[in-house]
Amino acid sequence: MDTQTLAMAQEIDFSLLALFARASFTVKLVMILLILASFWSWSIIIQKFISYRFARTEASVFDRAFWSGEPLDELFDQIGPAPDGPSQRIFAAGMLEWRRSHRQDGELIAGAQARIDRSMDVAIAKETEQLSAGLPFLATVGSTAPFVGLFGTVWGIKVAFEQIAISQNTSLAVVAPGIAEALMATGLGLLAAIPAVIFYNKLSADSDRLASGYEAFADEFATILSRQLDA
Repeated sequence: MDTQTLAMAQEIDFSLLALFARASFTVKLVMILLILASFWSWSIIIQKFISYRFARTEASVFDRAFWSGEPLDELFDQIGPAPDGPSQRIFAAGMLEWRRSHRQDGELIAGAQARIDRSMDVAIAKETEQLSAGLPFLATVGSTAPFVGLFGTVWGIKVAFEQIAISQNTSLAVVAPGIAEALMATGLGLLAAIPAVIFYNKLSADSDRLASGYEAFADEFATILSRQLDA
């Protein structure tokens, strides 16, 4: 490399902001899209960690109260009409249908067990839907961000070759900035995709465990009510 080319290369700013500023409109649009996707992914990840931690804590506290031996009617009265957590809402759905299944004379309306089971199934479905909300976005980012970044890279390299053709100069000082700008798009794609994939798998497993716990509780609760119905 001659002295003039080396001096030109040293004068080029390769900072991230400079690379973004020199990029073409299409590559800038790709970069902005990937940055927004990354920020949105992290907001979902943080929110899910907080909500899942609350759900686990609430389930543990409620489980101790449920198996403490306290009468279920009293526990339901303590929870009130506005349950605080998923486990309480599932329990309240079953208890509410249990009370509605009693006539004024105290006798049970036929089909009470089936209605109680359906009420808790609906409550579980709502809680499971809330647990999994946002996870499809992480899956989408994880699967598409690398290809979006690759598109930005291909487009950036195309623009770089066009500049080479116009300037009729193939020196590294001319080629390097355009290639660096193009590769930055791929880097941003990986930066968005890798955390999204990792935490999607982690959060999906956590969501499945919580949903399984709710289903197990509903089955145990239904068994207790079934004994009372048979008695």
